[in-house]
Amino acid sequence: MPIKDVFLPLVGQPRGPALAAIEKCVSVAADLGARITALALEEDLFVRPKVLLPDDPDAVEAKGAPGAVEMQRLLDAFTGAASRASIRAQSRSGKVPADQIAPILAEHARFSDLTLVPVKPHDSRTEHIIETLLFESGRPLLLCPEQHVEVLRPEFENVMIAWDHSARAARAVGDALPVLQAAASVRVVTVADDKTDEIVQSGTSLVEHLREHGVHASFETAKGGGSSIGKVLGSWANSNAIDAIVMGAYHHSRLNEIVWGGVTKTVIGQPPCWVMISH
Repeated sequence: MPIKDVFLPLVGQPRGPALAAIEKCVSVAADLGARITALALEEDLFVRPKVLLPDDPDAVEAKGAPGAVEMQRLLDAFTGAASRASIRAQSRSGKVPADQIAPILAEHARFSDLTLVPVKPHDSRTEHIIETLLFESGRPLLLCPEQHVEVLRPEFENVMIAWDHSARAARAVGDALPVLQAAASVRVVTVADDKTDEIVQSGTSLVEHLREHGVHASFETAKGGGSSIGKVLGSWANSNAIDAIVMGAYHHSRLNEIVWGGVTKTVIGQPPCWVMISH
């Protein structure tokens, strides 16, 4: 199914990298030929009222809530980027309790083909939003790393599939088919120190499956060498000029606590490039 309707959550402070990430996300949507919908949410905080005198410097600041100003800057960045990209776009905004931000974003994401998420490195709030979107929206995510935003390309010519033979990885490949079909190069990569027959057969079978969808991919393995799989994937992507990684998300639940698998935690905490991730 083609990607025709994408969703962009706008949460947080309008810092330079965040504004640049909005621009890149809108460019990706334009390259896909999709409509983009942005939802900006302001955290509803209780502030104890206080009496302000007319000449009090705090009185000037009180006239405009900082959260509302920051939200408007994010919306302005989105509107400007959408206008420059000549893309069909719409935006909404709201003020909600902090613990409702992630669930509301997940609910809106259900009505899109793909959710684009600007990612601040190693930020617990961002990770919580990503976690909720992944496991409550039922839709794939495309992570945009703010720390690399200046070098990111909106066209995904070189794509890597992080293949671990799992059901979640297969789901990610299915969700990413429109992106894979448009890519110039697709490389299936399994991290393994020993290239067993089972590993080769699995990778070869995926390559054959992709060929039926018009995707001409290659398969190879990357040695772990004692490093974590997440770091190996990131290093491999950087060394091979990969524009985007396609991967499945791993987690397990224990006493209602979400515990990320090591690979997912590493990649979500600091994506090395665009990462399309599904569960």
